[in-house]
Amino acid sequence: MQLHKTDRARAELKSGTRTLGQRERTLLLLADGSKSVQDFRPLFNGDGEEIALRLMRDGFLQAQPGKAAQAIRPPAVTADKAQPARPDRPSLAQDNPPSQAPARVSADQFEGKRSLATTRMFLFDICERMFSRKNPELAAIFRDALRDARDRDTMLATSRRMIEEIEKVTGSERADSISERIAMLLPAEQEA
Repeated sequence: MQLHKTDRARAELKSGTRTLGQRERTLLLLADGSKSVQDFRPLFNGDGEEIALRLMRDGFLQAQPGKAAQAIRPPAVTADKAQPARPDRPSLAQDNPPSQAPARVSADQFEGKRSLATTRMFLFDICERMFSRKNPELAAIFRDALRDARDRDTMLATSRRMIEEIEKVTGSERADSISERIAMLLPAEQEA
């Protein structure tokens, strides 16, 4: 059974809403419908499975039969010809109930190859932008940690520490958008 976000999880991940800790929010971002509870086991020093189960109990995640992540995406909308408005026909807003509208994502869509190298370069860039002038000592610590991060779990742990510091400086909205990007860049567990 693959884990999917519930409406409660999507509300939690929206900007300005924050009831969970950074580890729980990171796990919610990683729950993209392609991973099961067992896939999260090695995360957070072995606590990932326990956190995922707690998020399921609390209504943030739900298990559904496995579907490919591609099948979950909403179909692309194409317009062949513009149709003139007809007064005898209700508007499109009445045709499509709000529950079928695609959810807005604050991070831009990433269609590139997921890899540790791509994630590392992104985090180096963030480190330079956020810390090199304001806190050079902290920037040096993060640079060393990124150079030493040789696997997915170490990279995830380093990124979590960076996100915590970014949140202190810029707030939760910016930290959440960077967390979303990291989730898109990190390779799946079996690829790492």
